[in-house]
Amino acid sequence: MKRILIGLIALAVLAAGGWIGFDLYARHRATAEIEAVFDRIRSQGGKASHGKVAFDVTSRTLTIEDIAVDPAGQPQARVKIAGIKGVGVRQADETRFAADSIEISGFEVALDEVGPGKLKTSYKVPQMIVRDYAGPVHAQNAPASGSLIDLYRFVLDQYASVTASSIAAPTLIVAFDAGKGAAGSGEVVYSGLAIQKLGKGKVDAMKADRAAFTINVEQAGKADKLTGEMSDIIINEFDSTAIAAALDPQKASDDSYHRVYGQMSSGTYVATSTQGMRIQVDGIAIADIAVRPSKFRPAEILALLPTDRYVQPTPAQSREMMEKLAGLYDGLRVGKIEIGTMSVTTPQGTPRLRAIRYQEGEFALEGLDAPTPQGQVKMERFALKSLSLANLMRWAASLTTPGQAPSPDQMLGLFQVLEGAEIKGVVSPYKNTRQLVTIDTISLNWGQLVGSIPSKANLVVKMVAPTDPANPTQLPLTMAGIDKLAINLDLGAAWTESTGALALAPATIDLGNLARAQLRLALANVPRGVFTADAVQALSQAGQIEAGAIELSLRDSGVVDLVVAQFSRMQNVSRDAARGAIVEMIRAQGEKIAAANLDAKAAVDALAGFVETSGQTLTIKLTPLGKVPVLQLMDVLNSEPIVALAQFRIEASTGL
Repeated sequence: MKRILIGLIALAVLAAGGWIGFDLYARHRATAEIEAVFDRIRSQGGKASHGKVAFDVTSRTLTIEDIAVDPAGQPQARVKIAGIKGVGVRQADETRFAADSIEISGFEVALDEVGPGKLKTSYKVPQMIVRDYAGPVHAQNAPASGSLIDLYRFVLDQYASVTASSIAAPTLIVAFDAGKGAAGSGEVVYSGLAIQKLGKGKVDAMKADRAAFTINVEQAGKADKLTGEMSDIIINEFDSTAIAAALDPQKASDDSYHRVYGQMSSGTYVATSTQGMRIQVDGIAIADIAVRPSKFRPAEILALLPTDRYVQPTPAQSREMMEKLAGLYDGLRVGKIEIGTMSVTTPQGTPRLRAIRYQEGEFALEGLDAPTPQGQVKMERFALKSLSLANLMRWAASLTTPGQAPSPDQMLGLFQVLEGAEIKGVVSPYKNTRQLVTIDTISLNWGQLVGSIPSKANLVVKMVAPTDPANPTQLPLTMAGIDKLAINLDLGAAWTESTGALALAPATIDLGNLARAQLRLALANVPRGVFTADAVQALSQAGQIEAGAIELSLRDSGVVDLVVAQFSRMQNVSRDAARGAIVEMIRAQGEKIAAANLDAKAAVDALAGFVETSGQTLTIKLTPLGKVPVLQLMDVLNSEPIVALAQFRIEASTGL
């Protein structure tokens, strides 16, 4: 029995000795591995130091204290970490290690004078916990070039090599200093940061409960301080590899889209200025953000930024920058943007906007309610159709020639930026009166550009405007007791290149309480060359244009009675006498016209009958008897209108 006991004691001593040996070996190896990483940084010219390193074999817990790193080639970068504690640390394979959890405390990164803008930035994370971590044993060598783009690519490559089930940080503090001016300096504090399922550069979801900011700026020589916060920030389906592709020179020919974000959203956003302005937005949602590496090349933009931010760029440099920005927008796709109710409080009042929306190229403002000195202005919707930010930048770049006014062709380049605009539901005070201008719809669309000029357009206007007693041209209306004028306009024109036909059909204007007129006009042999901003070229080409059929329809809703009443006041006679006198004048003038053109007599009789009986519709149709050049017709109309009419067959009629 004694021998057995002695044997067990001996075995225990040997086991204990073996365990202690293994423990010492494990600790030594952990320390050696850590020191090897720091030696690599130092061998590349950087500075790296750390405090105590400990490894508990039982729980496989690795702790490192007081880490400080200044990478070589990045003299502006400094990294400090108070402590790292990894639990369940193990080597997954020859190149990667894993940990059940990693706790990081006192993490700080400082970047001094980053990029041409010389921006100073720092990031502080007091505490961060990473769950189910896996990553490379040895980090890649940091770029030696000092390029901001190379640094970004390096960070993204490291990010793509890491996996984790979750990352949580109660607080992230971002401070920046861009010097004096509009950019200013400040701090953003994020609270409740969390990342779910990180792997291969992709993240399922990221969120922050709150982001509070303080920014000190200078506006027009006056110091200002902006404070505010944004709540419930959520990002779903983030893919950093798409950004990496856009930064990779080897992907410059990649013309496919890579999605960066699936959805981004936030809750309420509030910002307050010490100068008395307060902005509040009730929510923001953005979906489907993607980049195309062949076009989205931020490195080219950074290369054009001046090294000295206080030196103003030359006009040529500004144009080049705007052209590059246009290319950048060509490579960016945003599926949808929605911004909720927005209010801006100023000493002059608080305008509100119900929503800002962008989808499939349409940009819209909805539900405007704003104060003006004359009263409240309301607008249900304003929209720009098929808006191209890339073309907008190119158009703006074409206008930047100092000391030289934009040419007509440059101004017409706006038609290439978008394809239409629309305003709906406007109620606005009219001057300093108590009357209102109401706009149901104003819609303008165009297309089929020939150069910079549309060959197809449509204008729709539906509105009611008050008459102005102070305007002499509207005096007959106000004297007749008409205080509002309802306008309903529908004007459409289109050119067909294969036939050379240009049709204005129909052009309709409805003055609700006066008359409704409809015009159909056709032109033939319209050459492509007439669509130009060069007036000389357009005029030379216009000589080929020939007149087609013309049809005018006029429905009387009160205009005849208005003319009769005005004539009655001017002649100081009764309205019946005034109406009879007008009819006689029409017939007398018609006799002279009919002597030169028998067809004109039917038109004169129809016009006389139109005035004689209120509430009728007058229809006149002109059909050319042969080829009638438009320019010659216009010259003849100015000097001998009767001769001009003789070139057409005239048909006229009236009816109730």
